[in-house]
Amino acid sequence: MTTEWKSNGVRVIPGDQLDGNTAQTPGMMRAAAINFARVGAQKLWAGTVNIQPNAKTGAHHHGELESVIYVVSGRARMRWGERLEFVAEAGPGDFIFVPPYVPHQESNASADEPLMCVLVRSDQEAVVVNLDIEGVERPVEVRWVDPIHKAGSLLTLGLSTNQTAGLPAHLPTGLSNPHYNTPVGRLYRFALLQNLSPLH
Repeated sequence: MTTEWKSNGVRVIPGDQLDGNTAQTPGMMRAAAINFARVGAQKLWAGTVNIQPNAKTGAHHHGELESVIYVVSGRARMRWGERLEFVAEAGPGDFIFVPPYVPHQESNASADEPLMCVLVRSDQEAVVVNLDIEGVERPVEVRWVDPIHKAGSLLTLGLSTNQTAGLPAHLPTGLSNPHYNTPVGRLYRFALLQNLSPLH
């Protein structure tokens, strides 16, 4: 039996032809690119989400589904845990992984700029289990450390103590310190997010 690869092979979905006929949340606009109806996908859903400034979801989880979020522009804030007691932020170029059954809340961390993301789920069904959670007032910031990206020194990034003079040793709430708007400041901030020591 010969497969007709022309009609059953690779599919390219133009960015201006996404389907907005999908589950929506106030302040957020989702559009489907890859699903069964559009391309015959069996095991995943992919699309975009545009989140307005300060918009956020309620606490929820996605059952057995795994989700990946890629930040195109803007700043995403994720809270998770039994009382949403943990928090992390992601910016352009960052990936976010949400495992099955993890209670979480997604929000746009900016009061001025929209947040643009690409979203991929491990199933066609949009499983959303809403949770009645009263989040803690001050969640704990979690920095990304794994066996590959271990805590280290700013020397790894080529920064000297003279270059980092005047910059804080810890990230302030909201990550809005004006020092981070300089090239050195942005690199320093990246180092802190990766749990690198501010001093060598």
